[in-house]
Amino acid sequence: MHTVSGSTLIPAGTDASRKPTNVSLSAALVAEAKALKLNVSQAAEAGLLRAVEARRQELWLEANRAALDSSNAYVDQHGLPLARHRQF
Repeated sequence: MHTVSGSTLIPAGTDASRKPTNVSLSAALVAEAKALKLNVSQAAEAGLLRAVEARRQELWLEANRAALDSSNAYVDQHGLPLARHRQF
């Protein structure tokens, strides 16, 4: 598992500073998590990490969309630059 420290992802178990945070969660969901002996903080952190990673990916794709489209258009028009050297 990874934790988020600022904008850097770091492996869990390292000395990342922790920030106490209040969140509102479904009471039924929290009760079920506790009944299943899940650590709610760890589960919330894991979910937040996935959301952060997904959003970073969306933003990267958005910021680089023009370059990706341009590269794809070039390949569509001209083929792969080194295709003649392929052995397969």
